[in-house]
Amino acid sequence: MIVLKLDKVMKERGVKLKDLAVKIGLTDANLSNIKTGKISAIRFSTLNALCKELDCQPADILEYSEDEDKR
Repeated sequence: MIVLKLDKVMKERGVKLKDLAVKIGLTDANLSNIKTGKISAIRFSTLNALCKELDCQPADILEYSEDEDKR
């Protein structure tokens, strides 16, 4: 499964959700869903905007973890 680490990256950089949402053109609610992992997909354009604004790589935001039911 893919684990989202956006909250960690935002905290490390001292970025507030509302400010980031405005800068990348998302609603607070949509960015909050990404931040908390309540999504099943993310557009490359959104991932690109996040990486550009946070000065990071996709791997800083996304992480692969073996599915829990296979452990």
